[in-house]
Amino acid sequence: MAWGVPTRLPSSRVQTLYELCKRTFPSPSSAAPPSPPPASAVRAISSIMDTISPADVGLRDDNLEDGGGHGFFESSFMKGSARAARWAQPITYLHIYECDAFSIGIFCLPTSAVIPLHDHPEMTVLSKILYGSMHVKSYDWIEPTVLASNQPVRLAKLYTDDVLTAPCPTTVLYPQSGGNLHSFTSVASCAVLDVLAPPYAENAGRVCTYFHDYPFSSFSAERTKMVDSPDDYAWIEPINSPVNIYMRPGMYTGPTVQDRLS
Repeated sequence: MAWGVPTRLPSSRVQTLYELCKRTFPSPSSAAPPSPPPASAVRAISSIMDTISPADVGLRDDNLEDGGGHGFFESSFMKGSARAARWAQPITYLHIYECDAFSIGIFCLPTSAVIPLHDHPEMTVLSKILYGSMHVKSYDWIEPTVLASNQPVRLAKLYTDDVLTAPCPTTVLYPQSGGNLHSFTSVASCAVLDVLAPPYAENAGRVCTYFHDYPFSSFSAERTKMVDSPDDYAWIEPINSPVNIYMRPGMYTGPTVQDRLS
């Protein structure tokens, strides 16, 4: 099968994105973890995401700046364990589409809002900043696993520690690479279009876990491992008490998707 944007243009870029995802991501099997999609398919999805603007999904740059919250919103994104904490700024999630194979949605973060360090088990994730700026910090686990002496922490290598400002290319992370553990802090009010393949699913073992990162100098390893630059490594600890992220459901006002595939 040739991957790419269909020659017959659908009614919207959102519809194009949906159709590419539908062809790329099969429903996951309960017997085996999902395989990463072909690189050509990921490039095609990234290319269409790169063209999507706030207007294409019914957003303006000032949609959410410092708006008042409407309580805590628990979704599959937040199922997992984390140390109790409070984030004052509400984060709004706009649902576009979800099935067993993938989900499409938008996270809208007002200035200084935080989505703490978390993982994406067995998942491929594509993210496109639609407007604004955010600080992204991400890690990949060191393999084979390196544990600290007498401490419940595991070694990871820094993948990204940077501020991304729209317009910028779509980023991609994979189950074992590309910054599978990441955190977001909005520098200026921003929105992020996300494709998760497959989505979080507790019954399939894809549960979101939250973490705290410590400098490499904080602990010593149980076994010696050459570390070329200590600043590029961190010890990662799962957070084991509940967390409430100040998140609320929003109303998606952009174009909807239709299943027009045979």
